Amino acid sequence: MRGAQGDPADDLGTPRIVLVATLVLAVAAVGTGLGIAATRRAPSGPVAIPAVPAPQAESPECRALIATLPERLGDFRRVDTVQPTPPGTAAWRAEGNPVILRCGLERPAEFVVGSPIQQVDQVQWFRLDDADTGRSTWVCVDRPVYLALTLPTGSGPAPIQTLSAVIDRSMPAIPIRPGPPR
Repeated sequence: MRGAQGDPADDLGTPRIVLVATLVLAVAAVGTGLGIAATRRAPSGPVAIPAVPAPQAESPECRALIATLPERLGDFRRVDTVQPTPPGTAAWRAEGNPVILRCGLERPAEFVVGSPIQQVDQVQWFRLDDADTGRSTWVCVDRPVYLALTLPTGSGPAPIQTLSAVIDRSMPAIPIRPGPPR
C-alpha cells in the first residue's frame, strides 16, 4: 500500500522530485544564459572613420604607434575600418559606437594657455566634449604629435588607460604646446 506511514518509497520520492526539478531548472538557466551570451556580439561590419586634417598621420611616430596598438581596450575589440581608411587611425568596438584613435592631428584650436589638462598614467590629455552626441574626445598633448581618442558615452576608463600606456612606451613625452589665450 503506497503512502502508508513508514513506507520508504514515500520518504525518498518527494526529495528526488525536488532534486530532479532543481537540476532541470539549473540546466535550463545555464543554457539560457549561454544562449544570450552567444547572441550578444558587437555590431558587425567595418567602422567608417571620416578623414580630418592630420598632417603628421604618416609620420614615423604615428606609424610606430599604430603598429603597436592592442587588439583590446577593456571590453572594446579592434575592428576593421571602411576603406580607404585615413592614415594614422584605428577603431575598437564593444556595442554601439566605436572608440576611434587618430594620430598626427593639428593642435585643437580650443587647446590654449590655461586649458585644463588631465593626466592618465604618464600621459597628459585635453578633453573636448560633444554635447550633441554625448561623446568625448581626449587629445594627447604632451607627445611629438597630437593624438585624439574619441570615446562613446559609458566607455569607462579602460580605453584611455590602455592607450596611455601604449603611447607612453611608443613616444617620448615633451612639454605641452598650447595656443595663445583667446
